[in-house]
Amino acid sequence: MKMRNEYTCPLEMTHDIIRGKWKPIILWQLNKGSHSLSALKNSINGISQKMLIQHLNELLECGIIHKSKGEGYPLKSDYVLTERGKRLFEAVSIMQCIGIEMMIEDGRQDFLRDKGLL
Repeated sequence: MKMRNEYTCPLEMTHDIIRGKWKPIILWQLNKGSHSLSALKNSINGISQKMLIQHLNELLECGIIHKSKGEGYPLKSDYVLTERGKRLFEAVSIMQCIGIEMMIEDGRQDFLRDKGLL
């Protein structure tokens, strides 16, 4: 992800970092603990491996996540939130709470119960 040279405000930069369908979901999964690439892929319905790798690389570039590489064969890499990533997750968590409130208002409690959010 190429960062722009000019921004109107710092919020634009943060938005650029987490924009898209999958990045907040990746952050949500990584908040639960470190994940391998395959564990992340299996925990996020609908994401392609190519898209997951692209987003992980962008989050790595911005210092939101860290990739640790294990030794041996086959090589195993795990992804984990950095301190900055944990702070960014707090914003994602607030967004999740607002979404839950709106779904309750819209009568979607069954969906929320199925997902373990109620």
